[in-house]
Amino acid sequence: MAGRLIVCPTPIGNMEDVTLRTLTTLREADVIACEDTRRTGKLLERFGVSGKLVSYNEQNERHRSGELVKRMDAGEVVALVSDAGMPLVSDPGYWLVQACIAAGLPIEVLPGPSAVLAALVAAGLPSDHWRFSGFIPRKASEIDDLFANLAETLVAFESPKRLGTTLERLAAIDAQRPVAVCRELTKLHEEVARGTAEELAEHFGGGDVKGEIVLVVGAASEASLEHRRLADGRAAVAQLAESGARAREAAKVVARLTGLRVNDLYQP
Repeated sequence: MAGRLIVCPTPIGNMEDVTLRTLTTLREADVIACEDTRRTGKLLERFGVSGKLVSYNEQNERHRSGELVKRMDAGEVVALVSDAGMPLVSDPGYWLVQACIAAGLPIEVLPGPSAVLAALVAAGLPSDHWRFSGFIPRKASEIDDLFANLAETLVAFESPKRLGTTLERLAAIDAQRPVAVCRELTKLHEEVARGTAEELAEHFGGGDVKGEIVLVVGAASEASLEHRRLADGRAAVAQLAESGARAREAAKVVARLTGLRVNDLYQP
């Protein structure tokens, strides 16, 4: 069989969450590309797997991708793992996958542990429409915009040092917004705290939070989203008027672009 890439998820905490298929792949691969050879080495040792490890991380992934593609071109099987969870999901791997696609090399993706999906299910919030946004933005204005315009359930990573501040900003936007803080998933001190933004801001406001955090935030209410759309639409009308447009005509333009009513946008 021709060389190929196999993307392998690894446990996010509990070692026993590794799949049999992942272990088989790691045993049979010609080389295992991993973020931290020491951390992956512990996983292999735990299950009696021997394999050739090469580092593949944010610092070397572009250069190393070319090397790995050459090995696959020569017929080797490369297994890609990150320190925890699925590679590419806020972890290295994008450049290698892109390089394989460009070279016409086969790519297999194995299912397995995922902090994102575990948190989404544990939160108990609607999961028919949701999105993952990586890490919560650091700028206050970007955080405000993200939460105020949220039309579906949001799953995101957050630093324990910034969790309290983020929850406080969310509570200021919508104190009753449903939220879940998932901490140390699958590990010994796993915690899933559910409540309103106001309740969790108070609970985690002390600043002494440790571990890996996944934040799950419910969508804004339809009334809140409509209020925000109207406010943004009126601001756009005001900007056009300041640029010299007649207010009524500016309202008509914004109404066509947004679907809002002209009479709601035009305030003589």
